[in-house]
Amino acid sequence: MSASTMTEISAETMATAQAIAKRAQTAARPLASVRSAQKNAVLGHLVSLLGDAERVQKILAANQLDLAAGAEAGLSAALLDRLRLDEGRLRALGKAVSEILALPDPVGEVVESWPRPRGFLVEKVRIPLGVLLLIYESRPNVTIDAAALGLKSGNAVILRGGKEARHSNLALAELVRESLLFHGLPADACILVDNPDRALMLALLKQNGLIDLCIPRGGESLIRFVVEHARIPVVQHYQGICHLFVEKTADLQMATELVANGKCSRPGVCNALECLLIDSAVAAQLLPMLAARLAPFGVELRVEDDARALLPSPLPQGLQVTAAQPSDFGHEFLDLILAVRLVPSLDAAIAHIAEYGSLHTEVIVTRDEAAARRFLREVCASFVGWNVSTRFNDGGELGLGAEVGISTTKLHAFGPMGLRELCATKFVVTGSGQVRS
Repeated sequence: MSASTMTEISAETMATAQAIAKRAQTAARPLASVRSAQKNAVLGHLVSLLGDAERVQKILAANQLDLAAGAEAGLSAALLDRLRLDEGRLRALGKAVSEILALPDPVGEVVESWPRPRGFLVEKVRIPLGVLLLIYESRPNVTIDAAALGLKSGNAVILRGGKEARHSNLALAELVRESLLFHGLPADACILVDNPDRALMLALLKQNGLIDLCIPRGGESLIRFVVEHARIPVVQHYQGICHLFVEKTADLQMATELVANGKCSRPGVCNALECLLIDSAVAAQLLPMLAARLAPFGVELRVEDDARALLPSPLPQGLQVTAAQPSDFGHEFLDLILAVRLVPSLDAAIAHIAEYGSLHTEVIVTRDEAAARRFLREVCASFVGWNVSTRFNDGGELGLGAEVGISTTKLHAFGPMGLRELCATKFVVTGSGQVRS
C-alpha cells in the first residue's frame, strides 16, 4: 500500500481506532494510582503462567504456526530468528518479568525537592505517561516486555504486532490479560490489536489526546513511516549502526572476542556490531586473528585495499572477503557481514563515527585510559562503552529488567527505555497559604 493510499482512512476505521484508544485511556486512569504490591502480584502471576508446562506448549505451538508461515513467505534467517520462541527464550521472558517485579516502583518517586524562600516546598514526582502505543515487527517477546514494563510504570499499552507473529502475540497477550483480571485490574491495561490492516495502524497514530506516546520497533521503513504520519509523540530509532574501535594499545585477544561476540552472537539485532575500525598501527597483527576467529561463523568482511593486503592468503575456510563500497559504511546489515576500515588515530575514529553513526552504540577497546575517557566523553550515542561488547546495549543487561525499545533521540529518553523512561515528572508544591505578590 502506497503512502498516498495510506493517508485515506475511512470513518469506520477511525472510529475503531478511537474506541481502542479510549478503552486504553479508561484503563490507564486507575492504573496510575495502583499500589506496588498489586502490580507486583500481577507480574508474579504472569511469571507463573510463563513457566506453566501447558501454557508453554500452547505458546510454542502458536509460534510454530508463525514460523511455518514466515518460512513460506520467505522471511530472512535474521527475521525468523527474531520470531522464534523456544523454552529457553520463554524462561528468559519469565526472568525479565521477575527482574521488573523486583525493581523499585518509579511511580510517585520524588526525583528532587527544594524549599522556596516564601516557605513552600517544590517536589518533582514521577508519574506514568498514560497510554503507550507499541508498533513492532517479528519479535513476540516485545508483547511481554512492553506489557510488564507498562504495568509496573502505571501505563496502559496498546500492542500492534506484525502479522508474522500474530499467533504468538495472541497467546502471550492472553496471559497478560488473564493475570490483570485475576488481580482485579482492567484487562484493557493491555490491548493487542489483532488486525493487520495498516489503515488501522495509521488511524491509531492520529489519536492525539488519547495516546500519549508511540514506540515503534522494526525496520527503518516502518519507523520513518510512523514518524511521517503520527500526530502523537514518537520515540525514534531508525538504525543500529554500531561501531567498535580497536585503539593501538588494545589487548588484541580481547578485541577479537568482542568483535566475534558483537557480530556473531545475534547478527540480526539492533545492537549487533556493523562496522569495525582498527588503528593502522595494530592492523597487521589483528586482522589475521580476526580472520581465524570469524571464519567458523561464515562472516563476510567488507574491506578496503589497505586492510585486504593484511589478511592471510589463503583465507581461512568459511571467511568471505569483498571490496568495501562507500555505501557499506553507515549501513545496518543485520547479517553476518562486517564493514572494516583502518584509521590512523583516535581522532579519525571519532570523526568516522560522527559521520556514519546512528547514535545507537559505540565502543572503544584500549588499555589507554586517557584515550578511553576521551572517546566516552566526545562520542555521542545512547551507549558508549570501553572494553565491552556492543551487545550490552540492552535494557535487561543494563539492569532495567527489560525495555520497550532503544531511543536514539535525545528528547524524553536516550538509550534503552525501562521503567523510569516510561514516566514523566510533575511538580508538586506544598504550601501554607502563600500567595504571589
